[in-house]
Amino acid sequence: MKKILLLGATGFIGKNVLIGLIKTYPKSKIICIHFKSKQWIKNKNVIWKRGDLRNPNFCKKITKDIDLIIQAAATTSGSKDIVNSPSLHVTDNAIMNSYLTKYAHENFVKHFIFFSCTVMYHNSNKPLREIDYNPKRKIYKKYFGVANTKLYVEKLCEFYAEMKRVKFSVIRHSNIFGPYDKFDLEKSHFFGATVTKVINSQKEIEIWGNGQEERDLLFIDDLFDFIKKLIAKQKNKFAIYNCGYGKSFKVIDIVNKIIKYSGKNLKIKKDLSKPTIKTKLSLNCSKAKKDINWIRKTNINNAIKKTINWYRKNHELLQK
Repeated sequence: MKKILLLGATGFIGKNVLIGLIKTYPKSKIICIHFKSKQWIKNKNVIWKRGDLRNPNFCKKITKDIDLIIQAAATTSGSKDIVNSPSLHVTDNAIMNSYLTKYAHENFVKHFIFFSCTVMYHNSNKPLREIDYNPKRKIYKKYFGVANTKLYVEKLCEFYAEMKRVKFSVIRHSNIFGPYDKFDLEKSHFFGATVTKVINSQKEIEIWGNGQEERDLLFIDDLFDFIKKLIAKQKNKFAIYNCGYGKSFKVIDIVNKIIKYSGKNLKIKKDLSKPTIKTKLSLNCSKAKKDINWIRKTNINNAIKKTINWYRKNHELLQK
């Protein structure tokens, strides 16, 4: 991999991926794209370029002479925006990925990795496989826009892969957490927001809903390990893979773990009037184990401890 194009290099996933790329591929040039956010790391092998991925000319230009594209750029937010502003995740993401897949194909990029998600899956008491997605089953109403946008991009990847120029990887990852998460009470997913609440509270914290919703959670280091395995071992021109912990955790149980490992003694107040997404989901990742020899390594308790420790050490950084 002589030249790697990392999109979304200033976001949560992008920052962790960039750190991993620098360590894993020390001889590669990494071109990082940023839009509103500032450059945040300096390295001799990292080249920063500012631009708008909704601009076709910019997409055409940056995908030339590239070996690998890691597409971590997206308009994202937490459950509050998904519930109250469901169209937020649709237009920008559809536009930018339409151009990026098109020009990756036209410019003969070797490998394109796209971060999808799991919102197209239905509730289930058992871990779901990739083939368990059923287009005839009704998608949760508030997920309808974002889910179909992700599915559209997945189909774009499959469409261009069939022309045999570019290898495409689609990662349907579960809820990712770890260092550099947003940790924002308004825009973060529940994990990052909960860490912020716990660390900054003295007597009690408030959670949205009754806490019985269940999520599959995965530490960011395991996601980067997944990327490395894709680069080294994926054989087919197109593949969709689940990437998750393999079991679901109740929100209330995760909140209690965060409180425990933070060393706090807090009461939990449940606000049933706030927006929540009532789902139960976990991922079967046996396909990834079989094809690319990937298995989740980080225990949930250790992952939570690592995240809290990072947050405390980098609190000032998060205020910038």
